[in-house]
Amino acid sequence: MTSKPKKVSLSVGELIVKAVAASKERNGLSVAALKKALAAGGYDVDKNKARVKTAIKSLVAKGTLVQTKGTGASGSFKMNRVTETKRLQEDQRSSSAQQT
Repeated sequence: MTSKPKKVSLSVGELIVKAVAASKERNGLSVAALKKALAAGGYDVDKNKARVKTAIKSLVAKGTLVQTKGTGASGSFKMNRVTETKRLQEDQRSSSAQQT
């Protein structure tokens, strides 16, 4: 009996961060728009509703996302400016380290 190789892909949280970062909306991305973006990326949102909800809540608790409207896992979300600038600095450091 052989087991199927596990599909390696980004976690739900990483997919959410990607979708919100790609959005150019001033007030952030709503949950409905976020779910549409995940579905367009090939993620089964209907099957994993609870997973999406907990991922959003944990990203807000970590400070990666900021909730602009609503409470809990509803409303609109955008990237936290502090984490966004940190990520850019880390990317610049890693790219400069790879060049040398």
